[in-house]
Amino acid sequence: MIKQAIIPLAGLGTRLLPLTSVLPKELLPINGKPGLEYIIDECIGAGIKEVILVISARKRIIKTYFYNDAFFKKIISKKRKDQRLKTEYSKIKKYKKMIKFVYQNSPRGTGDAILKCRKLIKSKYFLMLLPDDLIVKNNCSLSMLKIHKRHNSSVIASKRVKRKDVSRWGIFKIKKNSSNRFLIKDVVEKPSIKSAPSNYAVIGRYILPAKIFAILKKQKAGKNGEIHITDAIRTLIKQEDKFIGHIFSGKYLDCGSMKGYINSSIKMSKL
Repeated sequence: MIKQAIIPLAGLGTRLLPLTSVLPKELLPINGKPGLEYIIDECIGAGIKEVILVISARKRIIKTYFYNDAFFKKIISKKRKDQRLKTEYSKIKKYKKMIKFVYQNSPRGTGDAILKCRKLIKSKYFLMLLPDDLIVKNNCSLSMLKIHKRHNSSVIASKRVKRKDVSRWGIFKIKKNSSNRFLIKDVVEKPSIKSAPSNYAVIGRYILPAKIFAILKKQKAGKNGEIHITDAIRTLIKQEDKFIGHIFSGKYLDCGSMKGYINSSIKMSKL
């Protein structure tokens, strides 16, 4: 059973400047709630018992946020009738019990962030979620865990994108299996329209095998001097590991850019 999830948060968040010069993008509110909380709540809804947050020293405020139960307890003692404060206090206490922190102080890519968690992962597979990608109205992680249980394989979330937009995404080369999932043959990072093997894009939800750590440990840095998780996944596919693409049914919100963040806030307010 998969009971652990990793959420990499050490990125610089430059696409959301100047907001992220003060507050990490993961704590920016979306309809009154930090974006990261939506991701953690998705994990809880999928049955995850431990969430590992990979942060940097400059993002210690994320740890402060989730370890702020003493602050709420003090305020509640003065405002005993405020039910909202009591609800927030209970929520923070719940988060604190299940969250662990790992530090990645040099921005060396998602693969490096995952590698730093290797000593904490206890089972053969784990869940990874990227915080820029919100999926609401349907629990994508829960659906992926059901597929993993059925096929005992790695799973990556996917959605169809417009052909003219494929160069913005990691794109799957696929062998179609059914209406909502397919066998992944390869992953091509930001291909041109002509070279794109499909229009099925990689979305930030992954169920990965623990043996990926051994590959990441030996992997050389790629573009921008970073260790890319996609390169490690391609290595596993070449070694004939089974990877299934899951076309999720929830609503996708891209929170990684200023335009996406604003649109996400507007759309969440209408749900």
